[in-house]
Amino acid sequence: MPEQTALRPAVFLDRDGTLAEEVGYLNHASRFRMFPFAAEAIRRLNGAGLPVVVVTNQSGVGRGYFPESLVRTVNELMTQQLAAAEARIDAIYYCPHTSADNCDCRKPKTGMLERAAREHALDLRRSFVVGDRYGDVELARNAQARSVLVRTGYGEGELAWHSAKWSTQPDHVAEDLRDATDWILRQPK
Repeated sequence: MPEQTALRPAVFLDRDGTLAEEVGYLNHASRFRMFPFAAEAIRRLNGAGLPVVVVTNQSGVGRGYFPESLVRTVNELMTQQLAAAEARIDAIYYCPHTSADNCDCRKPKTGMLERAAREHALDLRRSFVVGDRYGDVELARNAQARSVLVRTGYGEGELAWHSAKWSTQPDHVAEDLRDATDWILRQPK
């Protein structure tokens, strides 16, 4: 009988507004600016043995604002910058569709997380989703994971103008990814 691999918790990170500056539609690689604290935060997650997976909606592809190759180029740039700082992303998943496409991968639907869980033996119920939009909080709820809303990117405005209407509140609100990492590392896994 084959040995079963134990499922592990992971940390799912939004890209724009969480790992890097939010610039609207990132339509050129030169506009990508990683937050200065991102590599250190990811390095700490790596050191704790937590897989780090980026999950990002990139509807600019589906809207025709930029080609899908640009998403891959930016993700490669991000991966290289993190590697230069001795930090590692274990996987990157993105949804190139618009809301109208009604796909299963666009956040807050769980398609990207389910795929990552299958491909990397991850336990979604013991995992964390970190992002700057309410959709990331909903994604965590839909996957039965824990959610962290960061105040970077759209986070501060989301909290100020919309959080009173949310049916689900985040498990934690963090100043940024560094603060989110502090909280995650204190949680039972």
